[in-house]
Amino acid sequence: MSAFKSHGRGHLDGPVVVIGTGLLGTSIGLGLRGRGVPVFLSDPSPTNQAVAVDIGAGRPLAELGDASPQLVVVAAPPDVTADVVLRALSDYPDAVVVDIASIKAGILARLRSSGTDLSRYVGTHPMAGREKSGPVAARGELFTSMPWVLCPSEETSAAALQTARSLASDLGAVVSQFTPDEHDEAVALVSHLPQVMSSLLASRLQGTPLHALSLAGNGLRDVTRIAASDPTLWVQILGGNAAKVVEILYGVREDLNRLIGTLEDPAAPGARLDLAQLMSEGNAGQARIPGKHGGPPQAYSWLTVLVDDRPGQIAQLLTEIGEIGVNLEDLRLDHSSGQNVGMVEISVLPNKHDHLIEALNDRGWRVLQ
Repeated sequence: MSAFKSHGRGHLDGPVVVIGTGLLGTSIGLGLRGRGVPVFLSDPSPTNQAVAVDIGAGRPLAELGDASPQLVVVAAPPDVTADVVLRALSDYPDAVVVDIASIKAGILARLRSSGTDLSRYVGTHPMAGREKSGPVAARGELFTSMPWVLCPSEETSAAALQTARSLASDLGAVVSQFTPDEHDEAVALVSHLPQVMSSLLASRLQGTPLHALSLAGNGLRDVTRIAASDPTLWVQILGGNAAKVVEILYGVREDLNRLIGTLEDPAAPGARLDLAQLMSEGNAGQARIPGKHGGPPQAYSWLTVLVDDRPGQIAQLLTEIGEIGVNLEDLRLDHSSGQNVGMVEISVLPNKHDHLIEALNDRGWRVLQ
């Protein structure tokens, strides 16, 4: 095993090499540069690399010279990640090498098949992103308070794992540790399946008349938001985690067949009970999603405030809610079809609901319960 530097204080000193200047790689560069860590960038696309350099995510890799990096971050597409990791382990024999691909077990299997010493390698996955892609969409705070999964192998050294943990911590992420198989099974359900379902629903809208789409509200927008994601990336992700996704889709298929059978004869004995059970099962699953700050799920009360569609209205509303002394737990914005008003949906703790409605009414706001 090659020697490399461990950092007792738990933070990166650098230099850090980032290979791949898309959304995530460039965001990592921006975040580390914001902490004063020297970052050097490399990308097969000279344009992407130049944009990442221009927005301050790091300097071109050529400027690293003979210096030895502390860490190499492989931010390459999943289908080439293993090859790039192997090259980085060879090119930088004193550095820890991490990848940030969204699938882990297949990459580890490919690395193991090469016979390479993997003591300096850590598979990781920051659970953060945007519908937009490329370095222009990068944000240094992209990982703040977001999950970052570390997936060390049996070969990973303690020092390499600590360096990977420092990367995630320095960028403000919430660090957790899974085995590669545990990770792939978990993301198949909480990340990959939602993408599939969102895309399938959005695909049904292609031939929908515009007058029908004009009736769409936040429900459709919420469910289809991630359908705008990059198809090329998702082809690689789904292909790389196909076995885990397919197992879940088998269960979804059973539920769909059950629902179709019920709706084909909705007046049959037991049909209404079956529909109620299906909806209740969804309620129960939704209630298990972690709540605020990752804590236990908590029920909130919602109210809707109508605001004029002109500058400053939402800012004024939020300022006055702060003056009333009520903390917002969530906020959604929708627009009224055919009218120049917006609808601000606000969630608060149940014991603040009536007080907030009364106070807003007293201040002249139009509140719908």
